[in-house]
Amino acid sequence: MIKSIYSLRHELGKFASVGAVAYVISVGGFNLLVHIEGAPLAEKPLTGSLISGVVSILVAYMGNRHWTWKDRQRTGARREITLFFIINGIALIFGVTSLAISRYVLGFESALSDNIAANVIGVGLGTLFRFYLYRTVVFKKQPVTEEN
Repeated sequence: MIKSIYSLRHELGKFASVGAVAYVISVGGFNLLVHIEGAPLAEKPLTGSLISGVVSILVAYMGNRHWTWKDRQRTGARREITLFFIINGIALIFGVTSLAISRYVLGFESALSDNIAANVIGVGLGTLFRFYLYRTVVFKKQPVTEEN
């Protein structure tokens, strides 16, 4: 397993870098929309989480397509974008669901609890899900062919 992770280090590093930028946009956007004084969505944290998540997904697509997996074959923009957004939509649900459970089931309403639920637990689960599906489904590796 360690050998497998070592062989992925460059890909993981780029994926993590793109993810870090998208994460800052997601967390920053969420907090601007929900937790600053006079925030426009202070009473709608799930909506704030969705909006900031969608913006971060757009940034992540551009970074992953044009940097992380730029060497991967292009299998059609429509196919890639559709799969990317379906996968990210599902991953976004992890964060929103974590936030909803924290807020409406457990009764936690502080900025700290919101950020832990949506931006640590939800994003963590979504990141594992996304990495696997990006590299195996969205940005496929070209098959190696032997030339005689």
